Amino acid sequence: MGLGGYSMSGKKSLLWAYILWIFGGIFGLHHFYLRRDRHAFVWWTTLGGFGIGWLSEVFRLPRYVKDVNEDPQQMKEVIKRIHHNKKPPFSMNRFTGMLMVGYSWGQMMMSAVPPDNFWGINLRYLNYLIPLVTALGVWTVGNIGREQGSLKWPLLAAYASYPIRFYIYDETVWFTLMVLATALTFDSFSKEWRRTPKRRNLPTRIAILGLCAVLYLSMWCSYLYFYGTITDSEGDEVPIYEALYHFFTSPWWLDVKQCLLDTYQYAQHHGWYEVWKQIIDLSDPHGEQNAYKVLGLGPTATQQEITSTWRKLSRENHPDKVKDPVQRSAAQEKFMEIQQAYEILSNSKHRRNRRNKKDNSEPTPNKE
Repeated sequence: MGLGGYSMSGKKSLLWAYILWIFGGIFGLHHFYLRRDRHAFVWWTTLGGFGIGWLSEVFRLPRYVKDVNEDPQQMKEVIKRIHHNKKPPFSMNRFTGMLMVGYSWGQMMMSAVPPDNFWGINLRYLNYLIPLVTALGVWTVGNIGREQGSLKWPLLAAYASYPIRFYIYDETVWFTLMVLATALTFDSFSKEWRRTPKRRNLPTRIAILGLCAVLYLSMWCSYLYFYGTITDSEGDEVPIYEALYHFFTSPWWLDVKQCLLDTYQYAQHHGWYEVWKQIIDLSDPHGEQNAYKVLGLGPTATQQEITSTWRKLSRENHPDKVKDPVQRSAAQEKFMEIQQAYEILSNSKHRRNRRNKKDNSEPTPNKE
């Protein structure tokens, strides 16, 4: 097994696995590299298994790499374990992971449900998805690596234990009981060996992980939208959904929206290249607009007017006229600013005159 990257047979590198573990391990990059997509997604949603799981993998990575590369010695040990145990033995690490991820995902779903009607629609019936999301968390952890299991039994256990909430009002108690029942049911009735790992191509893997990420982020966005607050300049807390509504009806946003609409319409008639040229001109790359402002002139000023104004301002703001050291320093800065403005405008005028002469000197093509 090579340590410098892919070998000719496409085997995974232990060195790269450790590099990705160090720099992106809490987001599951090393698991994605090792084709452990479920593990990668769990690490992404829990930031490396709440940090603890990520640290504990420092000694497990060699085994993960051997497993994905189907190392002969590793395969012998897997086959031996399968023959010795009818189903995977109980693992406290995996069982704890099922509890933590199931609880975390279920709580996230509970927090994402809007407390009030949204657009006149009562969305509190979405609370009935809490057992589903909890069971998915338990099932995902249970399907990592060489173990797998059906979603049916943990899902039934989650929905069977969910009515406890109507008798036990302490959220922590009933939720813990539901997650515990779900994990125990999966471990007892669903768990089995994964004899042949599935090999999906990269686009399919990215598409599946992307869809899962969108669904998970949608729960976070819902939670922040309905329950999050921001603090204004006076220290008052404003719900985010109210702040967003007032933002999109504010005069500032309406002006920006109209400006963007006008820019789009202008581009439709004149092209995006003309829009880009105007943006460059408005950004004042040569400093001409600021130079006109320093001299107190307009863009239509001639070179003679620029020179006359420059001489006048230079005499008035010459630092030799100021005796106070503090004021002299300010006068020096003003004087240098005037000189720089004059130089910018003179060079600009000279550059345009030279370009115009060149354009006028070019012969026009004969038309037949």
